[in-house]
Amino acid sequence: MDGEFTSTRRGGVNQSGLRDHNERLIMSILQRHKTVPAAELARRTGLSKPTVSTILRNLEEDGLVRRGEPLRGKVGKPSIPIELDPDGAFSIGLKIGRRSADLLLLDFVGSVRGQLHTTYDYPMPDAVFRYLETGISELLGNLSTAHQNRVCGIGIATPFELWKWHDLSGLAAEKFRSWKDVDFTQEVARFSDLPVYVVNDATAACHAEHLYGRGKDYRDFAYFYVGSFVGGGIALNGTVFEGNQGNAGALGSIRTTGPLGESQQLIDTASLHLLEARLIEAGLDPARMWQKPQDWTDLSRYVEPWIGETAQELAKASLSICSVIDFEAILVDGAFPPKVREELVERIRRYLVNQDTRGLISPTVESGTVGENARAIGAASGPIFAEYLLNTNAGLSSI
Repeated sequence: MDGEFTSTRRGGVNQSGLRDHNERLIMSILQRHKTVPAAELARRTGLSKPTVSTILRNLEEDGLVRRGEPLRGKVGKPSIPIELDPDGAFSIGLKIGRRSADLLLLDFVGSVRGQLHTTYDYPMPDAVFRYLETGISELLGNLSTAHQNRVCGIGIATPFELWKWHDLSGLAAEKFRSWKDVDFTQEVARFSDLPVYVVNDATAACHAEHLYGRGKDYRDFAYFYVGSFVGGGIALNGTVFEGNQGNAGALGSIRTTGPLGESQQLIDTASLHLLEARLIEAGLDPARMWQKPQDWTDLSRYVEPWIGETAQELAKASLSICSVIDFEAILVDGAFPPKVREELVERIRRYLVNQDTRGLISPTVESGTVGENARAIGAASGPIFAEYLLNTNAGLSSI
């Protein structure tokens, strides 16, 4: 069901789902640049000033954009900046993880208005959908009726082939494998008429970085999200590209070589479950890694060697990616403290210097800026992106 959604719509925010291309173009520019005067919007879009003025008037009437305070220059009329109205639209985002789930309410400019968190041994379908149902009720209960009518959808970020990622047996294993046949839209329709958007969790994180993080600085980039299992995403032409089956940028599946020359995947050599295993071997509880706020200072003895090994693997994978598409940048984020992320990125840069780059242009390597919440924020961004922003890769998946 990746990428599919229900066609049922609620009123109150002009949710046609088919907004004019020029409307989407203008809102995308505002989303990227925050505030832009009307004259600058006309210059950037190539549209006439009267056309831009008409579009802005319609968007303002719909409650999607608002005018800022006039900026007075030395000569001429004052410039009036235009910006997205944070209350113009809202969306729900659910991240389904191996050990926990996060549910949040996102506004039109990417601010988290409310968030819930739960943990479990394994994400069983019934429990996850009960959590989603009760969580939506709680989050929306904090909104006015008018704002509730501006919720445009529910985004769900889930690992690819979730039903394979467990070590259960017996009846519990059978229940877990039922994820394979879960129709997310149908399950959510039992308690909500909002459209549902399902996306791979690492791709969702890439969406968050593209819309709200450092990804704004690049037209084409590849993205690693290092969680319990490493994953990734790619952005082309200024938009995250999901591919024919929603699995483009499955960077965790890149082939690599193990210590004995055996064939492995990147998820086997550059994931946080390897650090968890180190802690367990040392007699430590890996739950310490996930305590909020995250602070791994007292785990540095185990974190440092993990950073070194992971950086080397990500450096090699980065060059493999760039041999297919010459990405401007490689962005790296994950479910770890910011200091760990910065050290990991710095190590990747060092390893790239010593790699064989014949025939390649080495990419810039930068830290992601959204952080551990990227998957849930990316999930919530799905409905907003689909309803209001411009997909510059539209049609590529069906060519």
